[in-house]
Amino acid sequence: MNERPPPLVAHIIFALGTGGLENGLVNIINRASAERYRHAIICLTTADDFASRITAPGVEVITLNKKPGHDWRLFLNMWRLLRGLRPAIVHTRNLAALEMQLVGAILPGVRRVHGEHGRDIYDLDGKNPKYRLLRKLLAPLIHRFITVSDDLRDWLVDDLRIRSSKVVRIYNGVDQARFTPRDASWAPPFPSGFLPEGGMVIGTVGRMAEVKNQRMLLQAFHALLEACPDFRSTLRLIMVGDGPLYNALDAEMRELGLDDVVWLPGDRSDVPELLAAMDIFVLPSLAEGISNTILEAMATGLPVVATNTGGNPELVHEGENGYLVPVGDSKALAVALQEMLGAPQQTKALGEAGRAIVNRHFNWDRTVASYLSIYDEVLSAK
Repeated sequence: MNERPPPLVAHIIFALGTGGLENGLVNIINRASAERYRHAIICLTTADDFASRITAPGVEVITLNKKPGHDWRLFLNMWRLLRGLRPAIVHTRNLAALEMQLVGAILPGVRRVHGEHGRDIYDLDGKNPKYRLLRKLLAPLIHRFITVSDDLRDWLVDDLRIRSSKVVRIYNGVDQARFTPRDASWAPPFPSGFLPEGGMVIGTVGRMAEVKNQRMLLQAFHALLEACPDFRSTLRLIMVGDGPLYNALDAEMRELGLDDVVWLPGDRSDVPELLAAMDIFVLPSLAEGISNTILEAMATGLPVVATNTGGNPELVHEGENGYLVPVGDSKALAVALQEMLGAPQQTKALGEAGRAIVNRHFNWDRTVASYLSIYDEVLSAK
């Protein structure tokens, strides 16, 4: 007699590529027990080489190659696909995939979960009337909302008036085996001659897109060198990542005359090693859900300077493991960096405190268990 296979969760996302949402999804699937749930990832558009990071067996990645704008055939294609897959749960993530809950709602017995990982680039403050109406209209179809920060949870409950019992916050974890402080065997992964002996490195990691606002960091670094010319002989900046703004940032770096002290290595597979090469981590985003890169920097033992937005204040505690600066204020960022560089022992203590926070509260096993618990709840609910 054949045993019934575990329930299937169909994860619907816009695209599978480098990003915090995608990294979290892959980590959850890879770490979840295959005996409890099966998984499929449905990309409304495309998937790239990031899909190779899925190590769990039997995970199908399906791309629907959605056309730009309103592609009404997408709903029919999704209905046909889900009818064939027969998932127990449809789990959409972020605004771009939310409408697919309409398809899940017409399939018998399917339970529906939606994740909010950060607001849309065109709606950073969550005030867009069209997007608000869409969320309110579809909220009754969704059995459980999952947010990655208290900030997003409060927005759904207090602002959009979604019933609080339907909304749960689950923090992401961080791989503390991969992200660790540098040790005696560490070798700097920099181009030859980039880092002088005894030099200090300020760095960031993230997709080079408008919302990540790496330009603010570049401007702050330039202002810092203008205010403290002696730093130019020892201080370096690295901005790891690729994306639509890479060429513009590279051009501005050269226009500012920083090409000898700034390195833009593009997208990299050795992020843990690059984080270990930094002394201070900066996240200058315009908006955030919860930042995986902040968590990874904290696990590496780095002090953090981040913009005071979204879930960042839930990770960076002012004066305890780093500092918060106003969004878009490159002068305030330059001042914070100057103060940290002028107090190396205090700055090192901030990094140690951040690592302790990660050790206590941000564990992938706990995160995965929380997600599976939500799946159990929605399947068992009447």
